Amino acid sequence: MSMLVTTAVCLSLLGCRAGMNTDYIKSTVVALDTVVTITLYDTKDQAVLDRAVSLCTDYEKLFSRTLPESDVYRINHSDGKPVKVDPQTLLLIKEALTYCDMTEGAVDITIAPVKELWDFSGSENPLLPDEAFLTNALSHVDYHCITYDEEALTVTLTDQDAQIDLGFIAKGYIADRIKDYLISAGVKSAIIDLGGNVLAIGEKPDGTAFSIGIQTPFEDSVITVLSTRDSSVVTAGVYERCFTIDGVLYHHILDTKTGYPVSNELLSVTILSDSSMEGDALSTTCLILGSEKAKNLLEGMDGIDAIMITKDYEIYDTRTP
Repeated sequence: MSMLVTTAVCLSLLGCRAGMNTDYIKSTVVALDTVVTITLYDTKDQAVLDRAVSLCTDYEKLFSRTLPESDVYRINHSDGKPVKVDPQTLLLIKEALTYCDMTEGAVDITIAPVKELWDFSGSENPLLPDEAFLTNALSHVDYHCITYDEEALTVTLTDQDAQIDLGFIAKGYIADRIKDYLISAGVKSAIIDLGGNVLAIGEKPDGTAFSIGIQTPFEDSVITVLSTRDSSVVTAGVYERCFTIDGVLYHHILDTKTGYPVSNELLSVTILSDSSMEGDALSTTCLILGSEKAKNLLEGMDGIDAIMITKDYEIYDTRTP
């Protein structure tokens, strides 16, 4: 399974052609284990667009769990020895660990050995993990085994059988870095879509907001539409990478205590924020915590809004008084 497993592909860009100057350039590629689309509306500089797209590959070479040359792969196969990493890899690991601490391990980036036992690739005959293998993998899920030296830029797994996975946060981080690059290149109107992690730069050239549709869980329709300018919209959901056995739904967002998919009242969580990395991490975090704990968590955060969809298709929107 490729490293940057999509936490959800639940968003669609709506109304970005109607009423807009169609003099734009766009590139769509497969990268980061998803479909990446970057659209620039106020420039036709192909070199700028090409460089923005290439950043996906650059960062995958740092954060991939499957590319042997990546920092994460080398950490995971280090046999407990310190591994020299890129400063951005260390930064992202530190950011990810804050969510591990914040949730007391409900989010844990050492979940990788458990994830490897599940196949959400769309197999015609999916199987549940062997219980003995699952129990063994769970014994190595503990983010406290990650240590690092900021001066030496090294990361160490004190449990030699532990492995890290940055999938719940990496795409957001990459989107933010692409945005930084595009702004530095003079771009003022663009959409960065990393498999459903949508990040808007500015607004449409006609001065109106971008429209982002949130998918109705398990349906090919839109349950609500958001208007956004210069912000990030990221959704985590239980319905994109999943399968059903004997009427039971199994999805890719796993409980760090049981090794099985998280089970609560939520089908999806969408986070609206300035930072795509923050939105990426919080959407998964809130889905894992459930609605009440998620609401409590978000109440203490400025500039963050959430839209939660329950199993009864009720919508809780923090923007609503």
